[in-house]
Amino acid sequence: MENKNYNTVDVLIVGAGPAGLAAAATLKKKKPELSVCVIDKAHGAGNHNLSGAVLEEKAIHEFLNYIDANLLASDEAKTILERKTLKDNITFFTQSGTLSMLPLIKLAKLFGFNIGDMLHKDDYIVSISQLSKWFAKIAAGLGVEVLYGFSVNEIMWDKITKTATGVKLVDQGWNKENEKQQNFVEGEIIQAKYIILAEGVDGTVTRDLIQKANLTQKATPLFSIGVKELIQVTPEQYAKFTAGRVVHAMGYPVFKPFSSLDMFGGGIMYPYDDNCIAVGMIVGLDWKEKDFNAQDALALFKEHRFVKQFIDGGTVIETGAKMIPEGGYRAIPRDAETNAIGCGNVAIIGDSAGLVNMIKIKGLHNAIRSGMIAAAAVVNSEIANAFAGNYTKELEQSPVIKEMKTAQNFRQTVAKFGSFVGMPLSVLGNLLPKYNIEADYKATTSKTYKYKGNKEFDKANFTALALIEHREEQPSHLKILDPQKCVECAKKFNQPCITFCPAGVYEDIHGVLKPANASNCLHCKTCQRKCPYDTIRWTVPEGGGGPRYKRM
Repeated sequence: MENKNYNTVDVLIVGAGPAGLAAAATLKKKKPELSVCVIDKAHGAGNHNLSGAVLEEKAIHEFLNYIDANLLASDEAKTILERKTLKDNITFFTQSGTLSMLPLIKLAKLFGFNIGDMLHKDDYIVSISQLSKWFAKIAAGLGVEVLYGFSVNEIMWDKITKTATGVKLVDQGWNKENEKQQNFVEGEIIQAKYIILAEGVDGTVTRDLIQKANLTQKATPLFSIGVKELIQVTPEQYAKFTAGRVVHAMGYPVFKPFSSLDMFGGGIMYPYDDNCIAVGMIVGLDWKEKDFNAQDALALFKEHRFVKQFIDGGTVIETGAKMIPEGGYRAIPRDAETNAIGCGNVAIIGDSAGLVNMIKIKGLHNAIRSGMIAAAAVVNSEIANAFAGNYTKELEQSPVIKEMKTAQNFRQTVAKFGSFVGMPLSVLGNLLPKYNIEADYKATTSKTYKYKGNKEFDKANFTALALIEHREEQPSHLKILDPQKCVECAKKFNQPCITFCPAGVYEDIHGVLKPANASNCLHCKTCQRKCPYDTIRWTVPEGGGGPRYKRM
């Protein structure tokens, strides 16, 4: 590493989010002589990191105190961790009013029911983009090489030894006609003794490993999409909202009791610095309505009188979208023979493993902890092929898996019985049967969204405010496997991908569906999980492309 040769390293981490960077920093702290390299497809630190986000205090304190107890008193900590949840609004929205769910949630907590974990009091309210930048600085300060603009195409897998030899990067310099340009550079292979996959939800390399290593998932992976706007408001509006309030709202505009409108999800509101309020909408991808778009629901949420009082007249200064893994404990990918989360010398952490507790609607604390545990497992694995097994043993004994197990039936119960019955029924937790729910894309029907208006959501402005950049001449990274299925989809469902894609990537051109605006892609990957005919695949574009989040 002293010679700046990154083609061979001891530990390679794919993904520079909180999970990957926590793993890298912890590794260097534990064993400074190891060469540790983190690669990320984003243009720069934090550019592809988007979340709510509320962060449990204990998890980040464990990480920072292990690295350096002085970090909690640093200027970065004072800025990034300056806001804590003092007012926790868990609310049910009707079309015109609100009903606080907090007394019921507190009662559930008192009696030990799992939905009591929905409480967020004393959690930090953070920008995950800024948190990732800070973690990158911490890791680099310890000697970790953190490299941006490197997209990984595939994992190099040896089926005989069940070991990864490394990863292959994406080629650079193809044109739209798949011809090599003068600046063509073939994707290099980076070899590593240990590999940690921390690339986020529905990671491409993780999917490649699942296929090549024949990993299994006992439950079908489920997902939601989150769309978010950062809105700058007046000082008076911000003061009224308060810097310590978080809002998690169920009900309108995605769910109404005793009606056919029944989607899992709801709205969120978090305070940021500089008089900004983050307003978002999270919706499970198992919605049934063929014409639904989470941005339409976000627009309606913003018009609700409770929300509007805080943001009316404000300026949207940044936007973003991403998926959230919702499958829970049983959807974690594992080696069928060893039960390892990963295989051999490859471990899967954070959102890549699906370590999100959907009762809490939080996974950031689990991401950090899983990264730290993966780092410890590297140090404790003299034989590289024992790494994934050792990581899994330590993770299973940690708070991460303990809480994942308490929530393992929650999302499936809601999907099975609907929100009105499933939410209260979920208090029975693991006493309920383990339902296996069909994949999200199979849920689409000919139903239409109850609150769909005539006005189209301004996706062009939304995309522009995500600061998206891709090299225009490169081939589309969005692949349609069977165009004939798109013809059938057009007849049956009127091409939902055109509607639900938050960046307006897809268009019908002379009767043919095409990813005509691939350079607008937000990297949320919703299309490959919600296409009703499962015929869209998201592949990795050249490094450095995609959104460039600064404060999300």
